[in-house]
Amino acid sequence: MRFDPQTLSALLPEVMEVARAAGREIMAVYAQDFAVTYKGDRSPLTEADIASQRIITAGLARIAPGIPLLGEESASADIAARRQWPSLWLVDPLDGTREFVKRNGEFTVNIALVADHQPVLGVLYGPAQQVLFAAARGSGAFCVDEHGTRRRLYAAKRAANPPRVLGSRSHRDTSLDAVLDRLGAHELLRVGSALKFGWLADGRGDLYVRLSPTCEWDTAAGQAIAEEAGARVVDLKGEPLRYNQRETLINPSFAAWADDSVDWLRLVKS
Repeated sequence: MRFDPQTLSALLPEVMEVARAAGREIMAVYAQDFAVTYKGDRSPLTEADIASQRIITAGLARIAPGIPLLGEESASADIAARRQWPSLWLVDPLDGTREFVKRNGEFTVNIALVADHQPVLGVLYGPAQQVLFAAARGSGAFCVDEHGTRRRLYAAKRAANPPRVLGSRSHRDTSLDAVLDRLGAHELLRVGSALKFGWLADGRGDLYVRLSPTCEWDTAAGQAIAEEAGARVVDLKGEPLRYNQRETLINPSFAAWADDSVDWLRLVKS
């Protein structure tokens, strides 16, 4: 499959519908009492994660057969196999399971298409809030709200004073505290899951820093959306995050912003 802007733009609505279908499965579980188990890394797992993964796997296989899928709840593949993949789906069927368990609504379905190690299409769907963020390379980013209203997304090219820093709702990152101290006056906005990328793309935040571990499926969709909205998502060397290149699927530390008049990396790395 070619991944030119026209093809990606045509594919995006179908991926959005897959995300919405997965969201319906998640909300069906959310409305009931549900069991929580814990994986080896102590991260929670619910039947909603599994149901969402099943819907996404079937949906993406239908609309784009032959493109491999890698995700938090999918079968793993070693780097020797992955090196043969010119493109792949990166999927987190329920990003923010801790928020799901807490029932605060701040969780998302993350679906990204990666080609040549770059995210070229991304969908983030928050089923509890009925908000969807989406982008295809070359076509811009947009949001669809709970009323079905669609609007274009633009990241804030001029940071607020004081700057608005997006932070995790559930992951306490002591290294971020040091960054905030160096930053000085700021407003810390805590929000769960990949919604932070959506807020950045929507101009609701100025800086998103993540120094604690994330996986590639946590960030690929959000990066696609943030970049199409005019933001940058880079590692601490200033290089854009890239995918399916390394044996590990753990991302390096990264920062994301849109206002290039501030040397954010100096503040992060000092």
